[in-house]
Amino acid sequence: MKEELMGKLTNEIEARKGELLELLSKLVAFPTVSPPARNTNGVQEFIKGYLEELGFTTDKWDVYPGDPNVVGILHGQSSDQFNSLIINGHVDVAEVGDAKEWSSSPFEAYLKDAHIYGRGVADMKAGIAASLFAIKLLKELGVTFQGDLQFQSVIGEEVGEAGTQACVERGYRGDYALVVDTSDLHIQGQGGVITGWIIVESKETFHDGIRRKIIHAGGGVKGASAIEKMMKVISGLQELERHWAVTKNYEGFPHGTNTINPAVIEGGRHAAFIADRCALWVTVHFYPNEDYEAVIKEIEQHINAVAAADPWLRDNPPQFIWGGKSMIVDRGEIFPSLEIDPEHPATKLLTTSFEKMVGQEPVVGMSTTVTDAGWLGRAGIPTAIFGPGKLEDAHAVNEKLEIQQLLDFTKVIAVFIAEWCNTKRGENQHEIF
Repeated sequence: MKEELMGKLTNEIEARKGELLELLSKLVAFPTVSPPARNTNGVQEFIKGYLEELGFTTDKWDVYPGDPNVVGILHGQSSDQFNSLIINGHVDVAEVGDAKEWSSSPFEAYLKDAHIYGRGVADMKAGIAASLFAIKLLKELGVTFQGDLQFQSVIGEEVGEAGTQACVERGYRGDYALVVDTSDLHIQGQGGVITGWIIVESKETFHDGIRRKIIHAGGGVKGASAIEKMMKVISGLQELERHWAVTKNYEGFPHGTNTINPAVIEGGRHAAFIADRCALWVTVHFYPNEDYEAVIKEIEQHINAVAAADPWLRDNPPQFIWGGKSMIVDRGEIFPSLEIDPEHPATKLLTTSFEKMVGQEPVVGMSTTVTDAGWLGRAGIPTAIFGPGKLEDAHAVNEKLEIQQLLDFTKVIAVFIAEWCNTKRGENQHEIF
């Protein structure tokens, strides 16, 4: 039966690729660009309706006004005994830039030279379309599920608004999760990213005319420029960054991938005053085996030690503001890291499904970018990133996706869903195929 099902799925997906491409084109037609965001209600209503037609019970709620999440659950026949699965994808897409640079409208998908073009085809509406289509085919072929199948269509990933975090906070869980984001069909984990503000602020404000009393012998005024003191903080960050590069590493990443980037600096109030405040916006990359809270603690301890060695900073210590739930609202974001377990039964099943349906071994490794997958992993849900599309095409002008890769992904995820949701929970050995 399993060989027969794989054959039927292959034939159906190849024969009905036009239907799949039409579904993807419909998703692309929704201009869900973020920023400015607050524009996903239409596409989420479409996905909600699609899920309900397939028998899912749905939950739709606003994460931000005009930007709702949709979660659908197809309840299994023996949910208490069989594995559940989360399929997760984000509906927001990157900015278009100058539309005149595009060969056609970014939101009117078209086919050319074995590719489909349009904003979001690689990042990541293809993963959503293919997953929905795979579920539809399984239902049409009479495949039933013993475990629960959950579909999370989320908002905000492009600007760190973490719709996936909102799903976790709402209590959604599963035995395994696939984030069907851009991975070139590689099975991946990821490092993490957190942004933060380091603020140096004086208790007093001084006129520019008394600078000589602050910097020269005998001046008698204990003051300082917050901008100049921030230079010491930046130097301290560079020392810690070099220390990390020497002492930390993770397989699959080039040495020194863990960086502290001083991205934006804001300071001073007017040329007639000594700067009484300076804020530094940093972006920190860390490895999959590190948690952002531990990384924050390490940075703060180091910078506080730098401040303790400076007479003025000792009395005016740096302040820290980390993360945030939105780059738009908070000017901050968090992408937790994700370690992938190649020996987890679901990861092994995904690998086997790929081998059977594509005819070659998949690449199992690490993503060089970040996705929402870390939020699921941090919630204790074993998770992998696996989706169609190449990173060089994501966010690009004339964004494109190879159609055959879309078809291959659909075949793999269809078989994986059918097998995982019909495997008893806790079984480590599976006669899968």
